[in-house]
Amino acid sequence: MATADDRGNGIHIGSVHGAFAIGDHNTVTRNDGASAPAVNPSQEELLRAVRELREDLARAVPSPGIEALSAELADTEGEITGTGAAGPSRLARLRTALTDAGAVVGLLASGTAVGQAVAALVGG
Repeated sequence: MATADDRGNGIHIGSVHGAFAIGDHNTVTRNDGASAPAVNPSQEELLRAVRELREDLARAVPSPGIEALSAELADTEGEITGTGAAGPSRLARLRTALTDAGAVVGLLASGTAVGQAVAALVGG
């Protein structure tokens, strides 16, 4: 049912789905219980190293190995942030991509950090 404001204007809101804000200086906060998954410290370390290596590779000369590694790093980041962990098959693909990218990764401290984080998670 419409209600009148001080000027006699009516306001009516029917069924609403999703988030919305009305008026000046309002914000919308979603509180449906959805939150980012918990990430264990080993996965958090891998995520941090993956992000650093992605930044470093953005400045590297493009090559098929670098492009494949960049794609695998993006997928790894997405998996960790989406589920809380990179699974064994993702870690195996990342390890292969690191090896295939070879020399460039070996020159970057961030590449070494990703390699060490993967080795710690898969053992060896």
